Formats: sequence, C-alpha cells, structure tokens
Amino acid sequence: MSTDQYHEPPSELSQETRTFARMCASLAEEAEAIGWYEQRIAVEHDPVAKAIMLDSLAEEYKHFSMELEFLLRAKPQWRATAQGILFTDGDIVEHGEEAEEEAEDVEG
Repeated sequence: MSTDQYHEPPSELSQETRTFARMCASLAEEAEAIGWYEQRIAVEHDPVAKAIMLDSLAEEYKHFSMELEFLLRAKPQWRATAQGILFTDGDIVEHGEEAEEEAEDVEG
C-alpha cells in the first residue's frame, strides 16, 4: 500500500486521520479529473465522444461533491467556513474573510 499521501508515519496516525487523508487525496484526484475532462471536452470535435466525456464529467462532479461533503462533516470549522462562502452572491473574498472569522468560534 502506498503511503505517499501521508506526511507522518501512517502507523502513528489514527484510523480517523488516515481515512481523512484518503478522502483528501480522493478529492484532489477528482478535481484533477474534472480539469482533464474540461480540457478534453474543449478540444473534442466528435459529438459522440464529447457526449461520453460530458457524462463522465458529471460523474466526477458527483464524486467530488460527495467527498467534499464527507470532509466537511468531519471538520466543523471547515464546514462553517464553507457555509459562509459557498452558494452566496457577492464578493467571494469578502465572504471568505467573514466566514473565516465566524468559523474560528466553532473551533474554539
């Protein structure tokens, strides 16, 4: 089993921390796959191939979203920060600053 995703000895990490690390790695892989599909779709001329890639892209969106939700449920401060930013109108950076300040109260 590869341990490249760990920055500390896996044997010293709890099962919860190892699961969290695996989900972070999966989230990053899904984000990378979304980027690849976006590029492939942008240059594909065959309509059937493009339709298949679009279907695959939708799957990647689903996987990314499920993994993100898992991670947000595991970390209340992260969830509180995300709730102040995601699905809002207006200035993203401004919302981020406000959400970060409010989320600090969740952790501590």
